[in-house]
Amino acid sequence: MTATFERISATTPLPAHLRGGVVAIGNFDGVHRGHQAVLERALAEATRRGVPALVLTFEPHPRKVFRPDIPLFVLTPPPMKARLLSHLGFAALVEQPFTRDFASLSAEAFVTDVLEKNLGITHSVTGFDFHFGKDRQGGPAFLMAAGERHGFGVTLVDAFRDEGAEVVSSSRIRELLGEGAVADAAGLLGYRFTVESEVIGGQKLGRTLGFPTANMRLSPEATLKEGIYAVRFRRAEGTLYDGVASFGRRPTVDDNGAPLLETFVFDFSGDLYGEICAVSLFGFLRSEVKFDGLDALVVQMKRDETEARALLAGVRPLSDLDRAIAF
Repeated sequence: MTATFERISATTPLPAHLRGGVVAIGNFDGVHRGHQAVLERALAEATRRGVPALVLTFEPHPRKVFRPDIPLFVLTPPPMKARLLSHLGFAALVEQPFTRDFASLSAEAFVTDVLEKNLGITHSVTGFDFHFGKDRQGGPAFLMAAGERHGFGVTLVDAFRDEGAEVVSSSRIRELLGEGAVADAAGLLGYRFTVESEVIGGQKLGRTLGFPTANMRLSPEATLKEGIYAVRFRRAEGTLYDGVASFGRRPTVDDNGAPLLETFVFDFSGDLYGEICAVSLFGFLRSEVKFDGLDALVVQMKRDETEARALLAGVRPLSDLDRAIAF
């Protein structure tokens, strides 16, 4: 992790020590293995040149601006994206506010105003299909020609394919998470999918049943499959615990509830209310079921705990990034 990592809005002047860097450009939702192919090239180029490595992203996700009527499950909201990029070794994340006005900028204005004036880049790294500017008029050829005019280099990275020769994409990962296939999603991400949120108060029913839970609300757009998961739970100060989590509407006790992530944190007692904590998903154990009373629910919860402990006892990091996030 970069000790001095900075998260910066593109609306404020870039600090002088970050100008002249190598910038990876893209939305990078998920920071998955395909994105990491681009990001690693940027890091290598920055190391070769002895300059800072930065990431330029767009917030909110452009799809939310162009298609606000279609919900979008954002895999890595800005704080989580920043955490992942910091662990990868970048110096800063620069967030460009994405609005209709910004989208109407010409491709040349994007190069001049954002890349040259705001960031003062010496080199850019993007995916081979990156387009920018009004009506997506700027593409790879335009960017390379603009780099020659404005004095910065350009590296284009081909699509990254998984072991089955399929392109790794955020949409594939969203689909897998919607099916509860968190292990398959982790294979594409290169780390265990992790959510981060504030621990809030609940009905305290779990406490009376002997299974106190840390409750977190996820984005209403999160299409994670409802069910029971084996998880790792990280407190704000960094302590890590195994656990079992339920994501859903609690059909046995509250048919009308909004989806909630409720984590029974193993071998922990204490107050977590108000803490921003993270939950990493390691395995899908079962779908939600409406039980015939609380006694039957408790019996199943004990089985879930046993299964989660067994699953988590055998896990190993998928990568250095996975080790940093979930181990």
